[in-house]
This record gives sequence, structure tokens and C-alpha cells, in this order.
Amino acid sequence: MLLEVQDLHVFYGKIEAIKGISFNVNEGEIVSLIGANGAGKTTTLRTISGVRPVAQGRVLFEGIDITNMASHDRVKLGICQAPEGRGIFPGMSVRENLEMGTYVRGYKSDTKAADLEHVVHLFPRLGERMTQLGGTLSGGEQQMLAIGRALMSRPRLMLLDEPSMGLAPMLIAQIFSIVKQINSEGISVLMVEQNATQALRTAHRGYVLETGYVVKTGTGNDLLVDPAVRAAYLGG
Repeated sequence: MLLEVQDLHVFYGKIEAIKGISFNVNEGEIVSLIGANGAGKTTTLRTISGVRPVAQGRVLFEGIDITNMASHDRVKLGICQAPEGRGIFPGMSVRENLEMGTYVRGYKSDTKAADLEHVVHLFPRLGERMTQLGGTLSGGEQQMLAIGRALMSRPRLMLLDEPSMGLAPMLIAQIFSIVKQINSEGISVLMVEQNATQALRTAHRGYVLETGYVVKTGTGNDLLVDPAVRAAYLGG
């Protein structure tokens, strides 16, 4: 098992946002977290990446307890997040944004060049805009940049938070295709996504969150045809 979350409780002040959830991500899996706004999906990712403190419970990565580990040390282990809202550096060029993904791991220049080549292979449009400032890119290009920057850290587990948010349908299809390709290269993916249909079609397994609880789990296909899930999240 690559990632294991055990009885996780997370607070914002006195408000309990995550109320004892448990789930796991196996090596080579795509796992989706779906649910309404406020269900705790983003908080869960932020806690796994070390941005939010844990009040109770544990987070294990390859059996190592990382519950209280600093975020940058989690990146060194192989956990990297492409955050909600993309979080790129608008005043930096595309190349500089991508190179920031190697900062914690301290790659040598030859390794960095190979990683850049790989990202450009996945996202040719970024290769055409290497000198362009990140803040001048379109929304779709910024999402590509955020995912590319995460890939530059050579993650074992990639956390994707709303990768399709604000994108046109054609770009959404492209992003999910890239997610599958990244996974085929051996990177496990834990994805939060409002577009539940696309998320479940892409995922091997999924978890449904409601107000801080896991209320349902199953394969992506099983959740796609589940009447309760269809009624609540898929418009069926």
C-alpha cells in the first residue's frame, strides 16, 4: 500500500472539517475523491501534503508515519500536489515555474533537462511558451504548467486538486487523458474533482465524501452506476 489515511480528523479553528476518514491508495492506482463543495476534499489533500495539521489519526506513506512530517520532506519522499487554483508563479517564465518543481529535490542540470523534455512531451504547448510569463497563459495552459511543475519533482504519488476547474470541454478531456498517461508511467494519483463523471471514468477506485465523512466507496465503474451517486453528483 502506497498511502494509508487512518481515522483522520482535521480542524479549522473549532470547526471539524474532516471527521475520522480512512482510505488508501495502492501503488499504480488512480483514486478519486468526489463530493459537494465543503465536503472536505481539498482539506484532505492539503493534510496529506502537510499544509494542514492533523488533530487525530495518522497518514502513512509506504508504511512510514508522515503525520507530522514537514511538507518539503514529503516532497522528497515522492508526494507532490498540483493545488486548486493552479498556484503558479505569475511573474516567472514557464521554464522558471517548471524548474521550481525541482527545488526541494535539488536535481543536477542534466536530470533537470531530461525532466523538462518529458514535461514538454506531455504538454507540447508549454514547450512553445518556455519564455512566456506564467501569468499570461490561458487557464488551460496554467493547469498544464501546474501539473508539469509537480511532475518535475518526480513524484511517486501526485495529488491533483480540481484539475478541470474552469476549463473548456476539449481541454478537460485532454487533462484527464494526461492523468491516465502519467499513471501509466508508474505514478499513483489521488484526485479531487467536481466533474464526478470524468473523475470516476478515469479512476480505478473512488471515495464519496459528505461533510467530512466517507459515506461510500467502490470502483470507479461501480460508483458511476450507483443510483445514490448518480442522483447526488452525476445528474442522473
